[in-house]
Amino acid sequence: MARLTEKYKTEIAPELKQEFSYGNPHQIPEIKKIVISMGIGKAVENRHRVDSAAKDLTIIAGQKAVIKKAGKSVAGFKLREGMPIGCMTTLRRERMFEFLDRLIAVALPRIRDFRGLKDNFDGYGNYSLGLNEQSLFPEIRLDKVEFTQGMNITIVTSAKTDEEGRALLKKFGMPFRNKSTEEN
Repeated sequence: MARLTEKYKTEIAPELKQEFSYGNPHQIPEIKKIVISMGIGKAVENRHRVDSAAKDLTIIAGQKAVIKKAGKSVAGFKLREGMPIGCMTTLRRERMFEFLDRLIAVALPRIRDFRGLKDNFDGYGNYSLGLNEQSLFPEIRLDKVEFTQGMNITIVTSAKTDEEGRALLKKFGMPFRNKSTEEN
């Protein structure tokens, strides 16, 4: 069992139940899934970039990444329908908690001049963040990286409000910025 799974059951859920005065245990917010995606803008010029990004994403996530294709043609971008343009994977249950643990404990502290995460909630308790390069994760060997590629990470929760979602993620250890430093 992942460390964060145990922490949620024994510490976080009871604290949230008390903090928000939930009557029913099913009201307590939980993390449903984590979606990791990479959009590769240079994929139009070089299809190998999508394959390389999918390979890196598979290593990071611990499960196979799916290559996404363009839904329609856009002449301005020299993009044709059906061309591969990115990759993604959705993590649930144990893999989700293991990835979240590595993200919080290993990847985020490796960001240069890191002052905390911005408040980037969607209004329904879900949180999104972007990373500039895949080499923040220790699974990626720097000598094997062909090109640096950023990624988007969306943490989907069952929280009804941003306040509940923020409290849930903060208890997991997400390093959010203080309100005073967020204005800078």
